Amino acid sequence: MSKVKKIMTAVDFSEYSPKIVDYACRLAEDLGAELIFVNVINQRDIDMVNEVTMHTDKLSVKDYVNGLIDDRTEQMQRLLKDANCTQIPNRFMIKKGVPFVELAKTAKEEKVDMVVMGTKGRGNIAGILSGSQAEKMFRHCPVPLLSIREEE
Repeated sequence: MSKVKKIMTAVDFSEYSPKIVDYACRLAEDLGAELIFVNVINQRDIDMVNEVTMHTDKLSVKDYVNGLIDDRTEQMQRLLKDANCTQIPNRFMIKKGVPFVELAKTAKEEKVDMVVMGTKGRGNIAGILSGSQAEKMFRHCPVPLLSIREEE
């Protein structure tokens, strides 16, 4: 087994995110690894906003996405501060697309050694009908994946 130098953590800002971020930070600290936090703006949501913009001029997809990027960047900074994780080398990336596809692609592109993510996230009816993003990541992740379970 090779040394873990780079860890990617999927962050969806669900109620489970603080625990996942905290765990990933402690793991990276113990291993002396860099952390890459990744959040994905779901393409399905962008497509819905695009549909709405066809009926109004009060909203644009660009403004919607830029607002999400600003909000999520701010939330990530708070999570890192709350986890006392600012001393560990880290980066935060926001991607757009199908979450599990973007996460798997980013893991390859960034040449991470492992991925840390929760078994549950924001969840919705689509997740119930087609399987969760976490479940899909377990099947498609190109590197070892550590799942952080919610507390019982």
